[in-house]
Amino acid sequence: MVKVGLLARIVAKPGKEADVEALLRSALPLAEAEATTTVWFAIKLGPREFGIFDAFANDEGRKAHLAGAIAAALMSKADELLSEPPRIDPVDVLAAKLTK
Repeated sequence: MVKVGLLARIVAKPGKEADVEALLRSALPLAEAEATTTVWFAIKLGPREFGIFDAFANDEGRKAHLAGAIAAALMSKADELLSEPPRIDPVDVLAAKLTK
């Protein structure tokens, strides 16, 4: 059961949209390798705005994810690709439907 999550909003620099999209797509194997990440989505919210939503069973999983490879990859490219720092908000999951 998922109880907590993260909602990250990412704004690409003009002309860097395809690079941000490629970076997010390339992060899927990293998310799949995280044992405590129950669900992970990379999403496109608008022409230059992207996001990541992920959820975890507990706060320990959320903290592990924030200290993991996806966050490191994103932050290593932030100055090059993003027009502003990522906005990362912790959220509580009120209800969820997950299927296998």
